[in-house]
Parts: sequence; structure tokens; C-alpha cells
Amino acid sequence: MLGVDIPGFGLIELEYLVSDFTGTLSVEGKLLPGVKDALNQIAGFLEIHILTADTFGAAREELRGVNCKIHILTGTSHDVQKEEYVTGLGAGKVVALGNGNNDRRMLKAAKVGIAVSEGEGCSVDAIMSADIQVNRATDALELLLSPKRLKATLRF
Repeated sequence: MLGVDIPGFGLIELEYLVSDFTGTLSVEGKLLPGVKDALNQIAGFLEIHILTADTFGAAREELRGVNCKIHILTGTSHDVQKEEYVTGLGAGKVVALGNGNNDRRMLKAAKVGIAVSEGEGCSVDAIMSADIQVNRATDALELLLSPKRLKATLRF
């Protein structure tokens, strides 16, 4: 668990990291440098769930050796599926990372939503639904590894 008392934002007690894969943790299906190590460090205090349509068909292979649960989305309405997954875990205990339109609902539902604008960009709706916007996946993960950064960003 990760607990941080943030002035004006309140006490957050996170148990889960839920992240999109394509465009958030990877570019063109390839896991970004530094992400694997950061995720495995975070797995020491948060349970990690990766939700993805797996556009490039590489998520399972790229995430080999990462302590996480991978959920490959099927069908349509991925935005709704991701939101329901977060609420099923208990949205108040979730920090979510995403970059696409299909991430906007989970970013909004999570206690802390982080929009990531790595190499594939970030939809305006994802940014507007998030609490924080960062340029790189490792920036988002470092906020969790150094909670005072999270506090500095979210405080009123």
C-alpha cells in the first residue's frame, strides 16, 4: 500500500496501479526503457494490473518478468471495460495511467489519474480526465516511487 496525506486533496491509500500498455508504457508495442525496473519496484507495495487492447500483439512478451496481472481487452467499449475494472478493484484505492481516449473513464474513476504523453501522444480527453499529466511513463512511475513528488503535485 502507498499512503500519502496531501493537503487539500486528502489522504490517499493506494493498493493498485492500473495502467494502459500501448502508448502509455510502450511505444509501437515495445516497453520503454526504465519501465520494467520501476514497475517491479512498485510491485513491492502496489498490485499492478495492465489493461490493454494489445494493438501490436506484444504486451505479454514485453511484460515478461514484470510482477503484474495482464488483462487483454476484447470486443468494443474499451473505455467502459477499463472504468469497470478500476471500479471493481475499488476506485478509491487505484492510481491509473493512460494516454488514449479509451483511458479517459478509468483516469477519472481512479483516486489518482495520471495522463502520460510519451511518444504516441495523449488525447485531450485523457488529459482533462486526469489529476496529473506527465511527459514520460517513467515520470509517472517516479511519482509513486517518491511520494513527496506526488504530494507536491496534488496539494492545494
